[in-house]
Amino acid sequence: MNLHQFRFVQEAARRNLNLTETAKALHTSQPGVSKAILEFEEELGVDIFSRHGKRLRHITEPGQQVLKAIEIIMREVGNLKRIGAEYSRQDSGTLSIATTHTQARYVLPTPVAKLRRQFPQVNVSLHQGNPEQVASMLLDESADVGLATESLAEHEALISLPCYEWQHVMVVPAEHPLAQVERVSLEQLAACPLISYHPSFTGRTRIDRAFAARRLTPEVVLEAIDSDVIKTYVKLGMGVGIVAEMAMQEDLPGAGLVWRPLGHLFGQNVARIAFKRGTYLRNYVYTFAELLSSRLNRPLLERALSGEASDYEL
Repeated sequence: MNLHQFRFVQEAARRNLNLTETAKALHTSQPGVSKAILEFEEELGVDIFSRHGKRLRHITEPGQQVLKAIEIIMREVGNLKRIGAEYSRQDSGTLSIATTHTQARYVLPTPVAKLRRQFPQVNVSLHQGNPEQVASMLLDESADVGLATESLAEHEALISLPCYEWQHVMVVPAEHPLAQVERVSLEQLAACPLISYHPSFTGRTRIDRAFAARRLTPEVVLEAIDSDVIKTYVKLGMGVGIVAEMAMQEDLPGAGLVWRPLGHLFGQNVARIAFKRGTYLRNYVYTFAELLSSRLNRPLLERALSGEASDYEL
């Protein structure tokens, strides 16, 4: 058996057992893929795939176990390559970060800038998406580290740790009646047209659950994934905005908007950092995590990545 056979089997499973697509993805021929898989099955003494003619129909029960073993082997092969790169290029490379727009816009600039000053030969690649897309980018190893509030803790193949807590805030024009209210109620918010995040982003589910628990049905007139977009429409008078508090940190007094904390209504949210389980991290990835949150340090990350059972919650 060899790595080529492992790749062919793994890619066939990923491509819904379509050997033509598998061959295209691996830049080889379909007969070559089929032959390599058959030889692998003969060597193992079990069928990984059931067939109808030359077509693969489904993955067999022993095939499921084989795929799990292949995934571990290929992950460790990737780690071997990273170890080689780590020790041949200690302080250079590319840090790929998967995150949401809010994190990329308001949270990451300072730690990324500090990282670049410490590691000038490290390039940073930002991949933005919704939380589930962030998790997917970690799982398929197109990103080294992920940062989001939702989804990351829901995947067994990911190790996620809390970074920091944050709350939602209300944002209104300075002349809006609610600008004079220090502690806003759910009833007051529900009586206004609202502008907030798309349901899959930035803690929106907490907002919806809070209203539902009080049997209130607010009118959400606009949803967006971008905090700046929400603030723009608030300035135009379309409604009351609900955004993450970090989105208001750069707004100076007199800029035309007033914000009030809403933690008493919607609770605290936890932003999490995540890595693929079993992955090998370069030195600058550990440094980035430490720059991102004072709660994180290399020994803590190493314990978590090694699978040590601990309570890392805030």
